[in-house]
Amino acid sequence: MGRIRGNSSAGAQGPMQFIPSSWAAYGAGGDVNDNRDAILAAGRYLKAAGGPADMAKAIFAYNHDSGYVTAVESYARNLLADPRAYEGYYHWQVYYRTVDGAVLLPEGYTTGGTIGPRSLPPT
Repeated sequence: MGRIRGNSSAGAQGPMQFIPSSWAAYGAGGDVNDNRDAILAAGRYLKAAGGPADMAKAIFAYNHDSGYVTAVESYARNLLADPRAYEGYYHWQVYYRTVDGAVLLPEGYTTGGTIGPRSLPPT
């Protein structure tokens, strides 16, 4: 939800995690780290990939994982039903699985930050 900042291992940047080549194509001269610019670029990217006519196809173009598509569509349905759900999602803690175990990514985490191992919360 845009709370973690920093470059990914693939070089993706900003709140919408654009790789440089995609930003060059859809960023329209904006700032990859600016929320508004990044969200508008994401809209352009999704439209070029088939949205809004086929959002599943557009989302899959961004991340080739059907589980990711299902998760994004689920978030969207929940937010459409009750926009206040965003507050709950925004304040969720973010855990990331690594080969050494799960780690909690603190709010505002950047690639220069340090993180320690944590246990995943029970499901």
